[in-house]
Amino acid sequence: MKYLFLMIYLISFSGLSQVISERDRASLKDRILEKRLDSLLPVLMDETEIDMWVLIAREYNEDPVLKTMLPSTWLNARRRTIIVFYRDSAKNTFSKQAIARYDIGNLIDAAWNKEEQPNQWLALTALIKEKKPKIIGVNMSDYFNIADGLVKTDYDLLVKNLPEAYKNKITSAEKLAVRWIETRIPEEMEIYKELVSITHTIIAEAFSTNVIKPGETTTDDVVWWLRQKVTDMGLETWFHPTVDIQRKDAVLLSEKEAFSSRQDKDIIQPGDLIHCDFGITYLGLNTDCQQHAYVLKNHENEVPDYLKTMFTNGNKVQDHLTNNFKTNQTGNEILLKSLNNSKSDGLRPSIYTHPLGVYGHSAGPAIGMWDAQNGVNGTGDYPLYPNTVYAIELNTTVNVPEWNKDIRIMLEEAGFWGEDGFRYVNGRQTELISIPKR
Repeated sequence: MKYLFLMIYLISFSGLSQVISERDRASLKDRILEKRLDSLLPVLMDETEIDMWVLIAREYNEDPVLKTMLPSTWLNARRRTIIVFYRDSAKNTFSKQAIARYDIGNLIDAAWNKEEQPNQWLALTALIKEKKPKIIGVNMSDYFNIADGLVKTDYDLLVKNLPEAYKNKITSAEKLAVRWIETRIPEEMEIYKELVSITHTIIAEAFSTNVIKPGETTTDDVVWWLRQKVTDMGLETWFHPTVDIQRKDAVLLSEKEAFSSRQDKDIIQPGDLIHCDFGITYLGLNTDCQQHAYVLKNHENEVPDYLKTMFTNGNKVQDHLTNNFKTNQTGNEILLKSLNNSKSDGLRPSIYTHPLGVYGHSAGPAIGMWDAQNGVNGTGDYPLYPNTVYAIELNTTVNVPEWNKDIRIMLEEAGFWGEDGFRYVNGRQTELISIPKR
């Protein structure tokens, strides 16, 4: 693993000037995947008491979990790809095999000779009979979309070809799938620090006079600058960014309007409070960040004190939320405690924090949704586990007497819950950005 740490070191010191090459990205991603499969997955299978995990997908119709197990040179599944993981905890053995025509990179060997056994399903059945599993986990889930990747056609064919003795061993692998998706290993967290740093740096440039000319630049101009910046750097974004404005003479939008019908072509003016929602995808991980900036008026040398004070209320809600993180607490329990604590502090909070990782809206405990502040059925009942990452996403409504109106402080930062507690992956915004910078 020395090469892996060297690559992480190079990323950390390369900054924005040098996003690593596709070849180096592939090598790094494959080495991380190898460690996750060989070191993490057997532990998770023991934890969830599933000794055989069968994943099935077809090209361009990939199971979201299986897609995270493909090597860097496999951009999609091929034909019908079936992966079988088998864990014998008593013997401390672990095998990973593909009932497929091809080896899956250098990580999973093909275990199907079509010339000897033309029927792929009978080849799978033969392997199952050889391993004699107690439980056969498949990706079916009522609440977690990412853990519900087994399509009906493949499920029907699996059941049709299984011997009767094994049909009643099929069970949902929901918990195993979620644990695989949500759990981060140390090497991934080293990379995550750099991803968040890159995200913050791009936002800082977007919220500057390099991009914004008050009285000329529109919010839509900034949005497309963000998209182009990411593309020019050789990165991707997993959602279309948004940039919106709150100002003294504008009505505060409802949360529904704020999420669904933001004004795309507002011209940015002095005295505006600007907000962005932006994230990038790089090296198999995602960021999700919301920050604010204030456009100074001609006579102003710094952000007005009343806005500074209002902004700290957003940080207070963040603190109430993250102080309630506790292993085995459900998302709904954390949500309700945090809302009560914030309201007791005189705040008007709304919390909608979500898991973050290999997917932007990833699998794990939902800690509220903007339209579900009493709890989220299903995903909100899932507990918090260590070594997981969250987009700490929330807002608080505050009254600004100087504007004679309410405004909303909307924040989002990547946070990590580990064995030693909570930390932000790479800091958080604690002061309003000023445009121009002072």
